[in-house]
Amino acid sequence: MLPPWARKVVEAIAPEPGDVFLEIGPGTGALTLPLAATGAPILAVEVDRDLVAALAGSVPRNVTVMTGDVLTADVFPVLTGLEPQRPPDAAAADRPARRFRIVGNLPYYIASPILVRLIDWHRREGAFADATVMVQREMADRLVARPGTKDYGVLTVLLGQHARITRRLDLPSTAFKPAPKVRSSVIHLAFGPPAVRVVDEALFERMVKAMFGQRRKTLTNALKGFDPTAPAVLALAGIDGRRRPETLEPAEMARLADLFHDVRTPRML
Repeated sequence: MLPPWARKVVEAIAPEPGDVFLEIGPGTGALTLPLAATGAPILAVEVDRDLVAALAGSVPRNVTVMTGDVLTADVFPVLTGLEPQRPPDAAAADRPARRFRIVGNLPYYIASPILVRLIDWHRREGAFADATVMVQREMADRLVARPGTKDYGVLTVLLGQHARITRRLDLPSTAFKPAPKVRSSVIHLAFGPPAVRVVDEALFERMVKAMFGQRRKTLTNALKGFDPTAPAVLALAGIDGRRRPETLEPAEMARLADLFHDVRTPRML
């Protein structure tokens, strides 16, 4: 019997013709099977070999089960070999374009590095249109947090730089059997161009991590370890150094990062 939560998640995913899915952590197939029933090809990547063996014997032909750790596995050779179902009599011009999407129930203890991995894939490969994933409620709160709130932090900024993040639905612990001790939420990441333009993306990321690594301090003190010119750069940016890191809008962070880039770049005479 299909768990009610799985039906809701598939509805939130909203599969369309042409979709090809990468599923992270399929486990026993609670989400895999209803998603496969739509006819979409799925590459399900699971690290547990026992679960892989059980799942491989129960899924339909449009599901490919792969043993591997999604943090290190190269999924693209297999994923790009999958073709979506198309009506055999449809003209080539009428066939929907292939669209790669990510789904999954992320293991809560490694959700953060997996989400960072998704952004890394987007930046390097540009292959995925979106991701619909289940995470712990507290993680979802952090991902959709606004500047000036306690949940706003590194992950909010770095993921928000490359994806528009929305909360699709909240699931109580009683939706699962046995009921876990944590509540879950389904979030949607629509990948796209950077939210704010920066000259040096790597420098921007290092600066954001440095800022929020000492979020209880003022910006001046939080950034001194990152760059001793921080007080002068903050003044150039027109940003009060007494503010806290979580009060900055992404556009202000981008302006700061570009100024740090300028002061570090030798000028040709």
